[in-house]
Amino acid sequence: MSERFNLKKRFIDMKELSPTEKKSAIKNFFIDNLLYILLVAAIVGIAIYDPRFLSLSSIINIISLSAANLPIALGIAGCIILTGTDLSAGRIVGLTACIAASLLQASGYAGKMFPSLQPLPLIVVFLAVIAIGALVGFVNGFCTAKFNLHPFIVTLATQLITYGVLLMYLMQGTNNGQSISGLDSKYTDFITGSLFRIGNVSIPKYVLYAVIITVIMWFVWNKTAFGKNMFAVGSNAEAANVSGVNVTRTIVLVFVLAGVMYGITGFIEAARIGSNSASTGLNYELDAIAACVIGGVSFVGGIGKIRGVIMGVVLLRIIFVGLTFLGIDSNMQYVIKGLIILVACAIDMRKYLVKK
Repeated sequence: MSERFNLKKRFIDMKELSPTEKKSAIKNFFIDNLLYILLVAAIVGIAIYDPRFLSLSSIINIISLSAANLPIALGIAGCIILTGTDLSAGRIVGLTACIAASLLQASGYAGKMFPSLQPLPLIVVFLAVIAIGALVGFVNGFCTAKFNLHPFIVTLATQLITYGVLLMYLMQGTNNGQSISGLDSKYTDFITGSLFRIGNVSIPKYVLYAVIITVIMWFVWNKTAFGKNMFAVGSNAEAANVSGVNVTRTIVLVFVLAGVMYGITGFIEAARIGSNSASTGLNYELDAIAACVIGGVSFVGGIGKIRGVIMGVVLLRIIFVGLTFLGIDSNMQYVIKGLIILVACAIDMRKYLVKK
């Protein structure tokens, strides 16, 4: 009822505007929603160009790819709400993916990184990679909060450190820097096994895990004191501090939670791609940042919703799958990705300046 009332009130307000004011209001509406309009237009155009784009297998592929990228986006969204970012996200995913893969290689695999090591229980490896992600997240949050450093600088440093650790780890055992593959079937089935089938197309199990993670994150953001404190610090850290919020602890916990999300992403990604190397996780943070900004998570701080992150992840994945259908070169997709981030940030900043 309240939404219907608001729409009715908006319609009445529009009727009371002068022609010039109406024109200005319509112009503002199109500018504020320009990115969504362009994305929808692109989807329609791609579907007309190649009807297979909206086929069942293509839709399920988009859902599956979105589910794989959702945890890292949910993690980085919290950092953006604090008016920061996290450039180390992709490398943390790569490190945790390689560690998970190395500890869960099949016993009889000829290229096993640690030949004498039997595959560990899944829960042990899962907790280990979460702990590693949380540790790097703690370093990011602690340095940001305690030393009053900008997250861009801190996470740039930890990105390089994490990548160096990953390169050294890949030289361990008999691996000698090679890709890690030959994963244990229990691990791959746990992640990529069929959850259920729609026709001839299978929905992988990690889609369910992404749903569970999203529900948990929604609860944390909206129903806990930590979530309220996160938005308060993002909106105005000084005011939050005066109100009794422990700003340092909140910042650290946001980055730790983000690190946990990256660890989960790495655990899923290792089994999903099957062969992990130093390039695993490369530029994943760019996709996550782009998805968050598209979904309305503002770099101004204190603004963002879980449903917006989900929408951003899905829309971005639709565009990238669509570009593949159009035969766009993968290198050109980076250019398009950068333009999407630039336009989304420009629109977001325009909204902020109008409100001020």
